[in-house]
Amino acid sequence: MIKLKTAREIEIMKEGAKITASALGKTLEAAAPGTKLLELEEIAEEEITRLGAEPAFKRVAGYDFATCLNLDEGVVHGLTTKKKLAEGNILSVDLGAYYKGFNTDSSWTVYVGDIKKAPQEKIRFLEAGKKALAAAINQARVGNRVGDISSAMQGVLEEAGYNPVDSLVGHGIGKDLHEKPQVPCKVIHGFGPRLKEGMTLAIEAIYSAGSTNLVVADNGWTVATDDGSLSGLFEHTVAVTKKGPIILTEPD
Repeated sequence: MIKLKTAREIEIMKEGAKITASALGKTLEAAAPGTKLLELEEIAEEEITRLGAEPAFKRVAGYDFATCLNLDEGVVHGLTTKKKLAEGNILSVDLGAYYKGFNTDSSWTVYVGDIKKAPQEKIRFLEAGKKALAAAINQARVGNRVGDISSAMQGVLEEAGYNPVDSLVGHGIGKDLHEKPQVPCKVIHGFGPRLKEGMTLAIEAIYSAGSTNLVVADNGWTVATDDGSLSGLFEHTVAVTKKGPIILTEPD
């Protein structure tokens, strides 16, 4: 069952989303060559708790971190280690906050190092993900269907020459971190349920520069492309309203 949120509940989620956005921003700001993934994890958790929330991901059974940190071919669920970032890495930071009974979730992917020296292909790769997420969010309107979100995302990515991952999805979000409906990155089984006022969605653009076949690391969590190709992840928590989509996790 899809759980619709009241106006008051969306306001609470908006408050929590500011915490998520702040933690994500501070974590990304600290991402530089030589920085340890462990340091990014500490920054994220400190900011979330400082602002009065709990790390949403640490509430997941068996998961011990406030973040999922993925490098290069890493797609999702990358575990924190003492590994240092290097010039030229592609880093995705995924995190969430649990605040007053509600979850919000966001992620962003960046180039590590001097962006002025970044290969144009990596810049192009990241820009495609941002555009795909924006196009997908624009379809999160009352009366549209979940598949309209997926189709918009898929179109931008494939036009740019990249491949939306079809085995991972965005999702509803609220009192539970993962709620119905699933929000695929491409249209697979039709256009799905119709969007209604009060739906809150974690819309995720998950894509690869090459293969979309994925492998799971021995740690049981980290998912990567099987051919080592670059992967990107861009995500916002979005509310579906009469006035159109509202990005709750958009930075101030």
